[in-house]
Amino acid sequence: MLPAAAATEGRIRSYEEFARVHAYLLAAAGVPPSLHKRLYRKLADEVFDGGEVFAVEPCEGGRQRRLGLASEDPLGKESDVFLVDHAWSFRLPDALKQLREVPGLAERMAALMCVDLDRKIETEESDEQDGEKNGSLEHVLQVVETERARVQDRGTDSAAWLELEELGIDDDMLVTLDLSAKFPNLVALNLWGNRLQDTEKVMQEIRKCPKLKALWLNDNPVLGKGIDKAVLDSLSGLEIYNSRFTSKAGEWALSFCADIVGADNPCSSVESTLLDSIATIDLSDRCIHKLPEAFSPSKLPSLSKLNIRGNPLDQISGDDLLKLLSQFTQLQELEVDIPGPFGNSAISILESLPNLSLLNGVNSSSIIESGKHIVDSALQPRLPEWSPEESLAERVIGAMWLYLMTYRLADEEKIDETPVWYVMDELGSAMRHSDIPNFRIAPFLFMPEGKLASAISYTVLWPTHDVHTGEECTRDFLFGIGEEKQRSARLTAWFHTPENYFIQEFRRYQEQLQSNSICSSTKIKEIPSTKSVRPSDGRALRVYTDIPHVEEFLTRPEFVLTTDPKEADIIWVSMQVDSEVKKAIGLTDQQYTNQFPFEACLVMKHHLAETIHKAWGSPEWLQPTYNLETHLSQLIGDYCMRKRDGLDNLWIMKPWNMARTIDTTVTDDLSAIIRLMETGPKICQKYIERPVLFQGRKFDLRYIVLVRSICPLEIFLSDVFWVRLANNQYTLEKTSFFEYETHFTVMNYIGRMNHMNTPEFVKEFEKEHRVKWLEIHESIRSMIRCVFESAAAVHPEMQNPFSRAIYGVDVMLDNRFKPKILEVTYCPDCGRACKYDTQALVGSQNTIRGSDFFNTVFGCLFLDEQTNVSPL
Repeated sequence: MLPAAAATEGRIRSYEEFARVHAYLLAAAGVPPSLHKRLYRKLADEVFDGGEVFAVEPCEGGRQRRLGLASEDPLGKESDVFLVDHAWSFRLPDALKQLREVPGLAERMAALMCVDLDRKIETEESDEQDGEKNGSLEHVLQVVETERARVQDRGTDSAAWLELEELGIDDDMLVTLDLSAKFPNLVALNLWGNRLQDTEKVMQEIRKCPKLKALWLNDNPVLGKGIDKAVLDSLSGLEIYNSRFTSKAGEWALSFCADIVGADNPCSSVESTLLDSIATIDLSDRCIHKLPEAFSPSKLPSLSKLNIRGNPLDQISGDDLLKLLSQFTQLQELEVDIPGPFGNSAISILESLPNLSLLNGVNSSSIIESGKHIVDSALQPRLPEWSPEESLAERVIGAMWLYLMTYRLADEEKIDETPVWYVMDELGSAMRHSDIPNFRIAPFLFMPEGKLASAISYTVLWPTHDVHTGEECTRDFLFGIGEEKQRSARLTAWFHTPENYFIQEFRRYQEQLQSNSICSSTKIKEIPSTKSVRPSDGRALRVYTDIPHVEEFLTRPEFVLTTDPKEADIIWVSMQVDSEVKKAIGLTDQQYTNQFPFEACLVMKHHLAETIHKAWGSPEWLQPTYNLETHLSQLIGDYCMRKRDGLDNLWIMKPWNMARTIDTTVTDDLSAIIRLMETGPKICQKYIERPVLFQGRKFDLRYIVLVRSICPLEIFLSDVFWVRLANNQYTLEKTSFFEYETHFTVMNYIGRMNHMNTPEFVKEFEKEHRVKWLEIHESIRSMIRCVFESAAAVHPEMQNPFSRAIYGVDVMLDNRFKPKILEVTYCPDCGRACKYDTQALVGSQNTIRGSDFFNTVFGCLFLDEQTNVSPL
């Protein structure tokens, strides 16, 4: 959040004026005071001298960039400050529209985010690859004959290792090569990246090579056609298949991972003396479920460095793994997933393996001193992915979450409800992450005329350590965020973190939810307890309100409005009336208020989900919901499970306590979900991707619930409810997620609301879907009752005899006509209920005048009436 500066008259002409006007901004950015004058001069003169000091270099095969110090002179700690321009600033709903309409924007962003590589080199690469992959049989035979000659030089019975990667070999060519005849002792065959697709023909040739220890068929069309099982069943001695360890993996596979055997030293078996000499083994990403029996201190007495990242290791406990490794007395360097199969704590691992000097590339003593439980210096970065048919604008939308930064504007009166997202220029965007960065950045608003209207946004960059020529310049993507704020889980936005850990956390959470069932095991007594509160002398109840609709439409004689809250019997207001407000205004505990204590358990989205989870576990009528401030790991696990299982992974992000869908986003991008936490506390809820539609459009329903008492629960449902319709036809096209009028239904704040009277909607809905609305209505009534039972069971402290309230309950139907709770709203906007006459669909089925809505509400809550409401 960027605070506004103190105002000044005219253009800033001195450093002293700059420092006074920007004092809050300088403090918020954390710019060292010693750099303030230098920053002022660069801002005033628009000096962008980073290009003279830094160099942007490609890395990760051109799919990412990094920033290096290019100047001949080293850069001292806090010795200089640099301006970074903002190449693109926007509000999230406008992102796709801007990319499509602003000339050159999509092209620049695509180049900056490295998602235009195929368009730059596609033709050249295609020509080169065609020259290789479409090579003739003669070319492939030449490669085979060269290797055959090498085998003969070593002796006729020598083991053979054949590398035939990316040579354009198809099924018929493989048969023609007759490899088994040419290499009777073939122990390894690499056919990675060819054109094999006929399972029968490939297996015909593979079966002729029974001595194979390793086989690579990666990136061939034949995969996914049942060949995996056929290979493993046919080759009893195969230890490595498609880079993964098989269940037969043993000494040979370990020796391969230790670079003892390979193309330059093929052999069918490994001598014990060679195993004795192994000091380093890289077992990362081998899909190892259980370590081979050969992995033991007796076989590998010299092992000092082990990388075992990226393996499930789910057939052996973490304690047994640590016990096994503790027997390797020479082991000094270890790389493992944390969290992962070895547990969740780096400190616990070091306690079990005290001889380690390095854990995940970090000095063991520094880990213990810092108390860090999760350390990693080698997480693999998430790189942008796209399909060739995607436009540049669509590719940028997919990649931008790896680059975006954000801020909100604020002054003394209020915070801007909608955050600003921005992309730094090519120099700033090339800075990669480090847990031990040598630079720091911060957004900064420069107001050359001393007012917010003149503000220009920059990012400022300065060194926090001494940096030498050629050294990479890094920043902390999560500056100031520690494990107490889920740092390791949040790094998943930019890096591939251990999926298995998050899936484990998700499963634990699921088990916990399933064990919650307060309501299902407790019968809530239904004893009416409230009566009319009208004074016995028959005088009217005095009502104080700040709500225009109540002022206008509460007209019955039993109630009279007052402008003095102290003399009111009923306080009916839109603001929260807590003890401090009561004290300040002079209210008493014997005045009725339109809110219940602790009602946040219903009206704040994260508390609503928590309350329902505690009461019912995981009911069908609540979509999977996670409070990202506390349950990010569990959400990531759920996301990963859905991705593995090929399930829909569309989610909706909602702020805890914002109305009108402000800062609400629909996305299937995990990086986006995590990054959106930066704009305020949110829940992440599984999107109802297949709602029942009305004439092709999405809709939801607003119900009004009247609450007289919580314990015992005494609630009523207004006969008046209304439908809220999206303006556009519903679609799940990715580009539609930015279209408010497609995926959201609250239209009365954007000026394009299409009101439809409820009876007319119900008639048309029944006709379109051939259903009976009353059956749907009963299931909705039952669900709403369950929601309020949750509050009564989990938070009985809500009960207050001087509380009466109405709540808006928003409901959506899925494609099976099953209701889903969306949210519960305090002091709901009842403008439509007051404006439009309608007909009751249940009960009396009488015409209900809109102007009588609040007369009905107050009659039910305070006079014990049940006109145009029904008890739940």
